[in-house]
Amino acid sequence: MTDEGRAEGAAEQPGPGQAGGDRPAPEAITDPRQVRLLAHPLRQRIAEVMRRGPVSSTTLARALGQSTGATSYHLRQLAKHGFVEEVPELGRGRERWWRVKPSDRRLPRYSEQTPPMRAAVEELTRLEFANELEQLERFQRAREDLGPWADALLFSFSTVTLTLEQVRPFFEDYIALLYRYKAADADPPPDARALVVRLLAFPEITEEDERT
Repeated sequence: MTDEGRAEGAAEQPGPGQAGGDRPAPEAITDPRQVRLLAHPLRQRIAEVMRRGPVSSTTLARALGQSTGATSYHLRQLAKHGFVEEVPELGRGRERWWRVKPSDRRLPRYSEQTPPMRAAVEELTRLEFANELEQLERFQRAREDLGPWADALLFSFSTVTLTLEQVRPFFEDYIALLYRYKAADADPPPDARALVVRLLAFPEITEEDERT
């Protein structure tokens, strides 16, 4: 459940109601099975719901139109691989609640990925961007009824010229900025709402690149 950045590197961050601002140590994902676990359409939808706060298999099933058996299974699988964790203080009786586990997960650089890892990352990336496009389309359909929040679409198109050694610091500065504002997630004011924030950056392909 990637939430924040991946420079072929992924970072996951606290969801609503969790402590923000303190960055966990980066953790490398080296097992393609973990990536394939996330490259699943239903788990992409689960990730979207869980970014809003803790869930139980029942509340998740209701939000996704799935059976509690299905959501319970997927939550257990995500917990098994350390992507989500139980919230014991919210449970009542046999009911179990889960939240996204705060972490800064990083994928290997492309040059260091095995063929199975590359295939898994490519599928995960495809699903993530399809999900992002769907979220943007939902915003556009609802925009007219959002009042002042209709103006909260932020976008910037730019180009920066960097050396290869500057790429990583650029990415880390972006992550640091997100954590700076994440610090308020644990106790948001009543008029706050979650914004979907994404960075997309990649080398420009020139005509010369295409000829080689």
